[in-house]
Amino acid sequence: MAEARESGQAQLELIAGLPLLALAAVVALQLLAVGYSQSLADGAAEAGAIAVADGRDPAAAARAGLPGWARGRVEVDVEGGRVEVALDPPVIVPGLGGRLGVGSDAWARPAGG
Repeated sequence: MAEARESGQAQLELIAGLPLLALAAVVALQLLAVGYSQSLADGAAEAGAIAVADGRDPAAAARAGLPGWARGRVEVDVEGGRVEVALDPPVIVPGLGGRLGVGSDAWARPAGG
């Protein structure tokens, strides 16, 4: 009889722990999305700086360095040889939209300068 009670207790603990496990998984996925977006912003800023050094359009180069889903979520500012990229990562946790933006910047000497 005691064995049945212990089994039932373990089942209740498992069922009670599942929502916490799901929440932890969602938070981990959100953190991964933010980290990946930061990496993309870094690469886009570097692509824009290389375009500055080559005499090409840095904003277009920065956008071209991003995957399709990110191109609609990016803002590129160019001032002299400095390229600044701001990117909004995908939102997995409801209510965080617009609060998790990441950014990066890179600099290169303009072509002919």
